[in-house]
Amino acid sequence: MIEWIGRFSHVQQALLATMFTWGVTALGASLVFFFKTINKKVLNGMLGFAAGVMIAASFWSLLAPGIEMAEELGQVAYITAAIGFLSGGGFLYAVDKLLPHLHMGLDTNKAEGIKTNWQRSILLVLAITLHNIPEGLAVGVAFGAVASDLGTGASLAGAVALAIGIGLQNFPEGAAVSIPLRREGFSRKKAFLYGQASGIVEPISGVVGAYAVIKMQHILPYALAFAAGAMIYVVVEELIPEAQREEGGSKTDIATLGCLFGFTVMMILDVALG
Repeated sequence: MIEWIGRFSHVQQALLATMFTWGVTALGASLVFFFKTINKKVLNGMLGFAAGVMIAASFWSLLAPGIEMAEELGQVAYITAAIGFLSGGGFLYAVDKLLPHLHMGLDTNKAEGIKTNWQRSILLVLAITLHNIPEGLAVGVAFGAVASDLGTGASLAGAVALAIGIGLQNFPEGAAVSIPLRREGFSRKKAFLYGQASGIVEPISGVVGAYAVIKMQHILPYALAFAAGAMIYVVVEELIPEAQREEGGSKTDIATLGCLFGFTVMMILDVALG
């Protein structure tokens, strides 16, 4: 598979990889045709798994290679990493405060961002779409980094490992979008369409990320750290609180175990393939 992917340009590789992650999101969303509801314990485990994958990917696939590349470029690595990481988190913070969106299970009057009269369905999907921007960006930057040929921190196999990891966590994430939408009163078809549509930003942000770092190589270490910071923001701001919404008991324990399992899976993927 690595040899086949290597035949394409790095931007094309990023596009193929993020089309894959979008496709897995759609596959997860298709579960709405078989289930109308989702057990809260299962949902917590899914969200925990997604959080674990994103935490592991943030370090092994993004921060660590970014620090190594910063050193290769003669930059002060820890300053580059800190600036990029905080910028990524700050960017998502700003988007979170500006983009109108609504989290599952909440009334419309609790929508975040700029106040609008948008339909509840649009606000719900925008909340999930927000998660997918840093995921697509991370995959795109990882493939763009391979073109830099700086050090040994970035490799095609490592970028593929990241795409596989993001794809794995997108499956439960797709189900975690479409099935609750069904519970909100959407038809199965509409819930599926909205669920898979939440992942459409991944190919867009992936191509933008890959193209940007290829054209401006000096920003590559910053871009890797930026993607890591954005992903950690999503984990801490959205995924973990949602998974831990019900206090105490086995429901939150399952979310914690799911996070540990997701972290382990992504770590194995990156270390074994990268």
